[in-house]
Amino acid sequence: MDIKTKLLSTAESLFDRHGFNATGMDRLTNAAEMSSRTLYKHASSKNSLIAQVLKERDSRFLRRLEVHSINALFDALEDWMRVESCRGCLFLRAYGETGGDTSEIAEVVLAHKDGLREKIQEIVRTETGGVDDRALAEQILILFEGATAVAVYRGAGVVATARDAAVALLEKARS
Repeated sequence: MDIKTKLLSTAESLFDRHGFNATGMDRLTNAAEMSSRTLYKHASSKNSLIAQVLKERDSRFLRRLEVHSINALFDALEDWMRVESCRGCLFLRAYGETGGDTSEIAEVVLAHKDGLREKIQEIVRTETGGVDDRALAEQILILFEGATAVAVYRGAGVVATARDAAVALLEKARS
């Protein structure tokens, strides 16, 4: 594993487990077993590092969502939670901890959320025979995001309930 990959992986793990504000640069350098000079060579600031971590996570998460049905979408979410964690959405946590005021972080968060919304709209179009039902896509997005939030205290099994609600909405839209 190269140095940058190790840094991003370590930072993501610490940010996910402890939060962004509670994870200081000293903790990062110790956990990544690198000097602060090396850390700053790969990330000019903590905000830059947070943005890089979120971009990498976005790429991994959206690859997991390369699916074409509502059932598969929620299956992918449940699988993500079982493999990665049920600690809530790291993007929303970053946005919340920074108040949305740090532009380089806010841009990554909003781009991720736009990508997720677009993916759900694409699946809804596929599942409804080409109908661009943005209201339905928004409802499914809310179920998806809600399942992510509720899983924090109820576990990944709640995704099945959200999936059932999304499928019911989709079936209603088809009729």
